[in-house]
Amino acid sequence: MPSDLVFYHAPNSRSGGVRVLLEELRAPYRLEVLNLRVGEQRQPGFLAVNPMGKVPAIVHDGAVVTEQVAIFLFLADLFPEAGLAPAVGDPLRAAYLRWLVFYGSCFEPAVVDRAMKREPAPASISPYGDYETTLATLNAHLAEGPWMLGERFSAADLLWGTALKWTVDFGVVEQTPEIAALIRRVSDRPAFKAAAAADAELAALQAGPSQG
Repeated sequence: MPSDLVFYHAPNSRSGGVRVLLEELRAPYRLEVLNLRVGEQRQPGFLAVNPMGKVPAIVHDGAVVTEQVAIFLFLADLFPEAGLAPAVGDPLRAAYLRWLVFYGSCFEPAVVDRAMKREPAPASISPYGDYETTLATLNAHLAEGPWMLGERFSAADLLWGTALKWTVDFGVVEQTPEIAALIRRVSDRPAFKAAAAADAELAALQAGPSQG
């Protein structure tokens, strides 16, 4: 059992997916909440943890892990009893790693470029190629369902389900039937509901008293 796990988090941010994962893992941790609205992520205390000034970040027994995909990989392996990560040697490990890394290396940059109305870099140097191919590749894989690893639920589903929800909600990604199905399956899980309720309370506290 991990002896020390600290989770740096802000509501309504990418770290929401990590909170869902921690709930699903039933992992004990200490929550350190940052208020992005007032720039707490840019203060020296947090910059000592992550000089990029971004959440999520975790510290486990003094070791710092940043970057959302790295945190998913680290935590799912740290709690093997939850069964959310195929072990090394499991035939599903390859697909698990592929789709986690595809999220960070292809999907995120493609979506950000699309949201900012920027043309991608030339195909020879673009990390993802083009937006249409990226989304078509994802949708084709989701159609094989029901989960990212077929019949096996994993941490990859939590990463993709939470990310697709916010990108669809913001109108950056089209809600195809395949994407809608994964969002629904992940959103229906008790861990997602618990994390969403807790984050709604945090967001309300950070917003302060209502005006008017």
